[in-house]
Amino acid sequence: MKADVVFVNGEVITVDEKNSIVEAIAVKDNRIVAVGSNQEVTEFIGEATEVIDLQGKTLLPGFIDSHLHLTIYGTNLLGVSCINPHITSLRDIFADLRKKAEETPKGNWVRASGFDEKEIDESRFPTREELDEISTDHPIVIIRTCNHTCIANSKALELANMNETTPDPGGGIIERDDNGKLTGKLIENAHMQMFQVAKYSEEELKKSMKLASDEFIRAGITSIHDAGGYGEGSQNIRIMQQAVQSKDIRVRVYALIGSLTNSHDFVNQMVEAGPITGLGDDHFKIGPAKLFTDGSSTGPTIATREPYTSNPNDHGIIYYSQEELNRILGNAHKKGFQITAHAQGDRAIEMFLNCIETALQEHPRDDHRHRIEHAGIASPDLQQRMKDLGVVIIPNPVFMYVNGDVYRQYYGERVNVMYPARDYIDKGIIAAFGSDTPVTYSDPLLGIHAAVNRRSKSGKMVGENQCVDVVEAIRAYTWNGAYASFDEKVKGSLEVGKLADIVVLNESILKVDQTKIKDLHVEITMIDGEILYRSEQLVEI
Repeated sequence: MKADVVFVNGEVITVDEKNSIVEAIAVKDNRIVAVGSNQEVTEFIGEATEVIDLQGKTLLPGFIDSHLHLTIYGTNLLGVSCINPHITSLRDIFADLRKKAEETPKGNWVRASGFDEKEIDESRFPTREELDEISTDHPIVIIRTCNHTCIANSKALELANMNETTPDPGGGIIERDDNGKLTGKLIENAHMQMFQVAKYSEEELKKSMKLASDEFIRAGITSIHDAGGYGEGSQNIRIMQQAVQSKDIRVRVYALIGSLTNSHDFVNQMVEAGPITGLGDDHFKIGPAKLFTDGSSTGPTIATREPYTSNPNDHGIIYYSQEELNRILGNAHKKGFQITAHAQGDRAIEMFLNCIETALQEHPRDDHRHRIEHAGIASPDLQQRMKDLGVVIIPNPVFMYVNGDVYRQYYGERVNVMYPARDYIDKGIIAAFGSDTPVTYSDPLLGIHAAVNRRSKSGKMVGENQCVDVVEAIRAYTWNGAYASFDEKVKGSLEVGKLADIVVLNESILKVDQTKIKDLHVEITMIDGEILYRSEQLVEI
């Protein structure tokens, strides 16, 4: 048998059981057919075989991002981006919004995303009045980078039926000034409710999904665990499946069942509808049932057992009571779902661990692989419960790079147990890394860099005790991600018979200065045996 593609003379990090490093690999159709030395792979080279000389560069399993938001990332690309390099002030954001409003028919939504008050000159949120000065004919909304807070103009508030007499929703805040007037700022569940109104059309969703998939391929991401979007969850899942079938989405998708708006309703609907975790194929598969339990680590609105270091009167926000969590996700577990929850603070993590423990006591199940998304503040007692319950953790090491300085301010010494990758490895807890893009950057190399170095953007150490080595970080972005979706037998490592999902870097990741890992980039991305990205060129179908 001759291969379609053979890679030789490389630093092939297999991420097999022994973390073997070899020279060469051969691919036939969509499978890996040989892994070993140059000499061992030579016999698979035929006249029609493409031979790629890696010249010592790193070849890895395709990256698996175990927590991101494909639709939100894609739809953000359709609006104003507050992280564009030219934006340094509110004035710059307002100018871009004004231009977007001029291009948009009256009555249609004008949106901005990626806003971070700490990254602009004024160091504050815009006001409703400032957005009204841009337009009162268009509903306008600016989404904070955490996707847990937004600022809306009067037209948007009117469409969402929010006024001075509207009560705060459970788990959310409609902010008012000292005179009781709406400021336009919506926090947590109030923000989520706004996006039941600020919906995207199906055409916008389809376009956004292709844009997002293409960007992920450029970053070397071959599989994603999609953690949900705004709006109607069933619509998002349906359009995503259709986009996979039409190959507008070319990354493999493991779809978490939950949305950022009314996720409990969607979970209940899906549980009663009949499908369970694992339904699908190697390109699209139903994942766990998911709820939000608390807020944003940078809000800060996460639910903590002790008050914030920055505010002794604040413990954050909880979305559900213990009884509600146990009932909704316990039923999903009973019906056969893997279950998970967005749980950032230690109080929220504890509540969800209680839920898992109760569910397993009432309906025991082997190899359930229930997950926790983020698990931000994971103290030793919670880690031990994770281990005892066999829970898979989905931490976000890139948060320490992007948000490390504010974490020190908000949570003090608790940064030493935030997204604690070293502790997880030492305790034998499987942790699969995710970016949470568009909350942060999707680049897995930046995530690996952050896990290895544990330094913030300003260069400060943030929980140095949680540093991991390069190969450990790679495993968390590959094999562990496959394990988190019950797919470790078919992907996540470079072994004969597994799917040919492969990434080539521009240098050796093991030889480069580890403080420079973030400066590496992807040269080749192969999915299902097809090279879809090569030398900065996306291959279109």
